[in-house]
Amino acid sequence: MAMNNPYTAYQQNSVNTASPGEVTLMLYNGCLKFIKQAIEDIEHKEYEAKNTNIQKAQKIISELMVTLNMDLEISKNMMIMYEYVNHRLTEANINNEVLILKEIEGIVIEFRDTWKQVIQITRQQQYGQGGQA
Repeated sequence: MAMNNPYTAYQQNSVNTASPGEVTLMLYNGCLKFIKQAIEDIEHKEYEAKNTNIQKAQKIISELMVTLNMDLEISKNMMIMYEYVNHRLTEANINNEVLILKEIEGIVIEFRDTWKQVIQITRQQQYGQGGQA
């Protein structure tokens, strides 16, 4: 029996025990990781790796799209933004364009940072109300 990698076990446990909000945050961070790697891949002329990393970023964006609650107006707006990000990732992949990837990186950072604030506000509300009897 092969020894388990403790880091892999930790990562798996983190995902399994995370709240839906924390999973969304992990998805944003993963998307950013793959975009940054794709930028490095283009700079080093590693086009096959660039393609793989952009496709991974696109899969994350697609996952975020399918989790949207389309009954909410904000979800409709986010769908438009996610579609734009996906389209631009395709353009960056076809044209090996670092500038497009940097643009998308900025957008995903905004999404992530906003989502972090939502999680913090939600936690403050939960714990703030939990202390009142």
